[in-house]
Amino acid sequence: MQRERSKTTSRRDLARHDHFDDVSPELGVLDEAGFDRALSEDADEALTLLADLTGATDAALRERARRLAGRLVLDLARPAAPRRRGIGRLRRAPADREEGDLDIDASLEPLLLARAGGPPPALDELSVRAWGRHDLAVCLLVDRSGSMGGDRLATAALAAAACAWRAGADWSLCAFSDRVLVLKSQDEGRGASAVVDDVLALRGFGPTDLSLALRTASAQLGRSRAGRRLTVLLSDCRPTAGEDPQVGARLLDDLVIVAPEDDCEDAAELARAVGARWVGVGGPASIPTAFSRLLDR
Repeated sequence: MQRERSKTTSRRDLARHDHFDDVSPELGVLDEAGFDRALSEDADEALTLLADLTGATDAALRERARRLAGRLVLDLARPAAPRRRGIGRLRRAPADREEGDLDIDASLEPLLLARAGGPPPALDELSVRAWGRHDLAVCLLVDRSGSMGGDRLATAALAAAACAWRAGADWSLCAFSDRVLVLKSQDEGRGASAVVDDVLALRGFGPTDLSLALRTASAQLGRSRAGRRLTVLLSDCRPTAGEDPQVGARLLDDLVIVAPEDDCEDAAELARAVGARWVGVGGPASIPTAFSRLLDR
């Protein structure tokens, strides 16, 4: 994906966050100890600040925030206990989540780059072949219509990481407004850190076509052979374009809607109409627990 950032956020605007001066006391500086203190005091506010810092005008601060956010989001979304592994067929999985034999064909590009003098490949760039039951496929739909502030970015990034941990390689992520941007397709072997980085680069755009997003999820999950094919819709479910979203929702095997806790009436109404499940979340820090309930059942 080409990175979308065109507009950046000045230090003056970032200073509206309560902990900004502690986290970035001067130009180009990100104090990780200060951020850890902010995270312990108010996790939602700290995660929102960090997401906003990934769009800072200060290039050095922006890069440090991007690196910290990538590590932190994956760590926070990690399941508390490993999923039970079944016995079945040989499958492909990211090397940072499964033990197995290196899949040379699927890992060829990063291996060739390293051999040509590039950096050693990260584990999430490599694939292994492992025995197990490929029982869950997930398509995550991220509503990027309207404004896309730090809280929504942090929420979407944590949701992406949660899906990556639980679905292995069999997951996709589509950001939508009145058109769909596929950040990871169902059968693409992208590492979770690269996908999270692209999520943090999203900016708000256009009206909301829920039905288009849901039809896209159906097409993505149609590529999977998993026994359980789950669509997770991250949205307030207020369409402003396209056809009735119930049409797209009825194409799906299993739909879960994750909506803001303080703006969930439309999500609840859509869920009732199509027989879907829904959950309200209070902020970014609520995502790991919510996704544990939704994806690990």
